[in-house]
Amino acid sequence: MSSTIALILAFILFLIGLVGTLLPVMPGVALIWSGMLVYGLITGFEAFGWTFLLGQALIALAVLGIDYLLTAMGSKYFGGSKAALWGAAGGLLVGIFFFPIGLLIGPFIGATLADLIARKNSSQAIKSGFGASIGFWTALPLKLIMEIVMITWFIFRVF
Repeated sequence: MSSTIALILAFILFLIGLVGTLLPVMPGVALIWSGMLVYGLITGFEAFGWTFLLGQALIALAVLGIDYLLTAMGSKYFGGSKAALWGAAGGLLVGIFFFPIGLLIGPFIGATLADLIARKNSSQAIKSGFGASIGFWTALPLKLIMEIVMITWFIFRVF
């Protein structure tokens, strides 16, 4: 009975985590890893041990690194500032309320406005917004693939 509850809780956290990857309001990969930890705590880590959790944590850290790195690289490649990175994330948050077009253009608008405020150079701000958007949207499918690998590994270990 407790393993069934643990599995349900883990899968709820997995689903919320995947949604959190698409909507940066929630820490997606951290929720996925937490689902595995919750499962382990409830079941006494019978299905997996510390090496499994460590391997999953390393994948989770790689997901976080890819997210930051690709967004930063995209913005940096086009000459963006750190403000553009934060603006892209903020633009995505606001863009959620204007789904689906808001998710597509939110990071661009947010990065552009933030860079414009930070440096007051409109042509550079537009380039920066474009770069941050490319980086963010390039990272998204990679993050989802890695998170699906995490969940699949969990499923193979548990079943």
